[in-house]
Amino acid sequence: MRVLLAGLCTVDLVQRVDELPAPGEKVQSLQVDVAAGGPATNAAVTAAALGAEATLLTVLGAHPLAALARADLEACGVRVVDLSPSLADPPPVSAVAVRDRDGERTVVSRNAAGSEATWTGSIDADVVLVDGHHPNLALSVARAAGDVPVVLDAGSWKPVLDELLPLVDIAACSAHFSAPEPGLHQRGVPTVITTAGPGPVRWSTADGGSGEVPVADVEARDTLGAGDVWHGALAVAVTRERTVTDRIRFANEVAAERVRHVGPRSWTTAIAGRNRT
Repeated sequence: MRVLLAGLCTVDLVQRVDELPAPGEKVQSLQVDVAAGGPATNAAVTAAALGAEATLLTVLGAHPLAALARADLEACGVRVVDLSPSLADPPPVSAVAVRDRDGERTVVSRNAAGSEATWTGSIDADVVLVDGHHPNLALSVARAAGDVPVVLDAGSWKPVLDELLPLVDIAACSAHFSAPEPGLHQRGVPTVITTAGPGPVRWSTADGGSGEVPVADVEARDTLGAGDVWHGALAVAVTRERTVTDRIRFANEVAAERVRHVGPRSWTTAIAGRNRT
């Protein structure tokens, strides 16, 4: 099973705290982690943990911080293709605070800006996932996909989506995602899925099908990247589950496992080997 993922890679500095700090307040952290992050990146880590050959197309560059992200991803079994290997600027950095008692988090980040990265190769994969953070990259990969299913991680509206959505087979949207008219089906997307945190995941298809899949009630210890993990699991499920509900059910199970575990990588061992193909 080969999963190709194209999108954002950040360096995440994660501080675990008793309480999220108020403005002007200083607090001591309980735990500190540094790891690669970003929607496509966390999805790639998930796919690799589930036994897929995961390849991440992204922009990292030659800055010392990029080496941290690259080493973390290699340790997770993700093959990284850096499309701007000589870029001197640091990669995007996210400062994250996670509340210990319930896993709630705050994130301050700077996403990729002004990237001209693109893809000119062929697509050697069973499924593709794009997050749209590098617009030219997302478009070039989706156009090259051909008959390979394309999954979009639609966290928020981006101008590139006007061109990207007609190339997408599955748009997996967050509850906060809002698109200008026309709707996603009218824009050519066959399947639209909307997550809602702990609420049921809703889906609809262009031929009129619809439904929802419940999410397990679990004790959340860390919600950082849970949505990205869900998308990575969905991409894997696309390669082997026939129905939308079965794909969503599998993604729900993997994301539920993620939030049970503290830290950006501890959960990967819990899902390793789960339904490997």
